[in-house]
Amino acid sequence: MAYFGHRLGLLHVFSANLSVFRLFRSAGMDSMGLGVSRSPLERLDFDNIALKKLPLDESEELGVRQVKGACFSRVKPQPLTKPRFVAVSHEALALLGLDGEEVMNDPFGPEYLSGSRLMPGSEPAAHCYCGHQFGQFAGQLGDGAACYLGEVKVPPGQDPKLLKENPNGRWEIQVKGAGMTPYSRQADGRKVLRSSIREFLCSEAMFFLGIPTTRAGSVVTSDSEVMRDVYYSGKPRFEKCSVVLRVAPTFLRFGSFEIFKKSDEFTGRQGPSYGLDEIRRQMLDYVIEMFYPEIQQNHTDRVERNVAFFREVMLRTARLVAQWQSVGFCHGVLNTDNMSILGLTLDYGPYGFMDRFDPDFICNASDNSGRYSYQAQPAICRWNLLKLAEALAPELPPDRAEVVMDEYLALYNDFYLQNMRKKLGLLKKEEPEDEMLITELLQTMHNTGADFTNTFRSLSQISCPAKEEEELVRGATSLLLEQCASLEELKAANRPTMDPRELSMLLSMAQSNPSLFHMISDRMTISRQLDKLSKLKDLMETSQEELTAKQSEEWTSWITRYRKRLSRELEGESDVRAVQEERLRVMYSTNPRVILRNYIAQNAIEAAENGDFSEVRRVLQVLEKPFSSQPGLELPSWVGTGGTAEPGERDEDQEQQQEAATASSSSARHPTPYDSKPPAWAQEICVT
Repeated sequence: MAYFGHRLGLLHVFSANLSVFRLFRSAGMDSMGLGVSRSPLERLDFDNIALKKLPLDESEELGVRQVKGACFSRVKPQPLTKPRFVAVSHEALALLGLDGEEVMNDPFGPEYLSGSRLMPGSEPAAHCYCGHQFGQFAGQLGDGAACYLGEVKVPPGQDPKLLKENPNGRWEIQVKGAGMTPYSRQADGRKVLRSSIREFLCSEAMFFLGIPTTRAGSVVTSDSEVMRDVYYSGKPRFEKCSVVLRVAPTFLRFGSFEIFKKSDEFTGRQGPSYGLDEIRRQMLDYVIEMFYPEIQQNHTDRVERNVAFFREVMLRTARLVAQWQSVGFCHGVLNTDNMSILGLTLDYGPYGFMDRFDPDFICNASDNSGRYSYQAQPAICRWNLLKLAEALAPELPPDRAEVVMDEYLALYNDFYLQNMRKKLGLLKKEEPEDEMLITELLQTMHNTGADFTNTFRSLSQISCPAKEEEELVRGATSLLLEQCASLEELKAANRPTMDPRELSMLLSMAQSNPSLFHMISDRMTISRQLDKLSKLKDLMETSQEELTAKQSEEWTSWITRYRKRLSRELEGESDVRAVQEERLRVMYSTNPRVILRNYIAQNAIEAAENGDFSEVRRVLQVLEKPFSSQPGLELPSWVGTGGTAEPGERDEDQEQQQEAATASSSSARHPTPYDSKPPAWAQEICVT
């Protein structure tokens, strides 16, 4: 017993000395030689102005609760067991003045960037917000898994381009998946490897496509586990807890202003800070002063300032959704709580890049009504802006907001047409018929089941003629036919998702009991199902040869019109070659070669779940140059390696498990280049 007590005493002395050592390190005792070994993450310069300017709930009470009169709540991130890096984005970490390699090699890096260990100056907090989810006001939501760590001052000499929409000189950093907050509801505040990898890769993919977005600095996984039912099938399994580091000027959103909402007439819910108008005024002042300083400087009248702010948010939102439409991106959950107050792409859940062009494309398997389908996104963003306007009243007079919203559709159309003209290489002239040419292109793509991304990339190979040449038209048609769907693919795509008996029952109900029908379904859903049935019936009576002939005819017709329009680009131009070269340059820099298709993300996820992180890192490398051919990076990393990782890219803690396991499911599949149409198995991927 005496020996045991002596050991306890030694441990006590050791712990005290360790605490002193940590204090010395955090104090930066460079003169004593200790600063050399400091983690680079301990040198970040925090200035957490949001917590100084906005009301903060100081309570550290555990458990979910309503938070009144506060925009943030203090929280304590919950440490992970054996955190380790899956990947880091060197480009995103550079925003904070960090070197990616140095962070990867930092033994404390995974702890700091998962919230398991706090960086000096960090003040963990969760943001309180509300939101309209699938059209209904949901009341208090908030950061149920995300945790604000603080705001890092922009390092000296940062590229001015990166600061264009970040004029406040700080980057907010947060970890997503660090444990429970007052806003976690029935959840545990954790994220798993598959969702973390998807968010990490897509955040960076969007940035390199030139689309405004929040950034992702790292993915950390661990030995901690949570139970998840991936497909809501009643078959849950344990998955590794993982954390994404997110970076943005701010993560404030439309729903941030809905915490002041009065009782909703449909759901009866109200915002937790209803009636506290002074806080809304305080938050609005903060957002405009910090992130829209030019508007603050240019308007002495408060109402005019607020109108100008709302107009700028509307403009950025219209521009953003036009960019989404131009690359075939579908967000999946465009609730008001997922709409950035800065016009950034925010919160990557069940997103998807469209493969075969379909205006009714739905990327979220939980979206049964198609509310957030690809073609619905512009209108949904407008609806969300109207809800923001309601949340800002009376700071934003409703009649003034209405005038601003009257500009939305025209602005969106202008942004969209500008993008599409670049994608088609129509640079010298803007003709009224261009809109019809684009509409006919999309209709042809839909009719033929053409791949959205690869079809646009292929258009650059269609020459800009001075006269018509049948051989060139045939060649261009043949090129585009390669991107069209086969008969079997179109049959699979047009099979109704609703059981025929259910569809028949609903059709009968629509006639006999319309009020009950409207309670459980809607005419748009039924119309889509009937349209699929009609197309499937026609396809069942068609052969592959007949389908190919029809596809060829449609593409020949459109290409002929397109080349006539291209010929007018040359009218009055003395240097035809220069016009051609400029057209190709713009098209190659506008139409990506590679996007983050679901099958690419799935391959990376499955490899990572088997302990091999090399594919996540390889995919990130490819996505960083989406418009370029990258020799040596055409195929997944497991091709030709039997499913094993390159040296140094393996999760050592799972090495024995991986060697004992059979080859991962991704390595058993036929290798598909990153710039290819999706393989057949990709149709089975379900994202909710």
